Amino acid sequence: MNLKSRFGNFNENFRMVHNDPSLYKTMSDKIISWLPELPREYVVICIGTDRSTGDALGPLTGSLLEELKPRHLSVYGTLHEPVHATNLEESINKIESTHRNPYIIAIDACLGKNSSIGHLIAAKGPLKPGAALNKALPEVGDIHITAVVNIGGFMEYSVLQNTRLSVVMDMAKQIASLLDHIDRRLKYNYSIPAVVTKGIEERHSI
Repeated sequence: MNLKSRFGNFNENFRMVHNDPSLYKTMSDKIISWLPELPREYVVICIGTDRSTGDALGPLTGSLLEELKPRHLSVYGTLHEPVHATNLEESINKIESTHRNPYIIAIDACLGKNSSIGHLIAAKGPLKPGAALNKALPEVGDIHITAVVNIGGFMEYSVLQNTRLSVVMDMAKQIASLLDHIDRRLKYNYSIPAVVTKGIEERHSI
């Protein structure tokens, strides 16, 4: 759980309300523009735990994305196999040993201002899980997407436990559909894992 936003350290970040009708097109265009020119193996790591409503954003997103059967995105972190503080380093090591030169997209929930609840924030650079709580957890991700699920700054754990599941579920669906939208813009090319294409196939919402 990334309890506080620390986006000032990144050169670029981009935010939109999760139910904006133009979300898929606009945010996918931005994320696609950040992807490397040379093909890489793309990995999505969804961080969080199903033991906390607010922090279930990651595992929910991972499970929903898996159900969409992405062709070019490998998914880590689901409701059945969550990636959280106790196994994050192990999961990163597994990704590095399993995938050739992986390009990692990290997904997590965060807390923020009341006016920011419901926003999705995409940013260049890694997530810093546990930074706000002074936990020594490894950074992860070449880029990341966070969802502001509730208000931060006071009794964060209690806030997470009392976050509405409907808010978290809606945002998880949007992120999974966004990633599916991006996946459909990647084209397999024999020995090369995936390359970005200008065209896009029809998107199917969750």
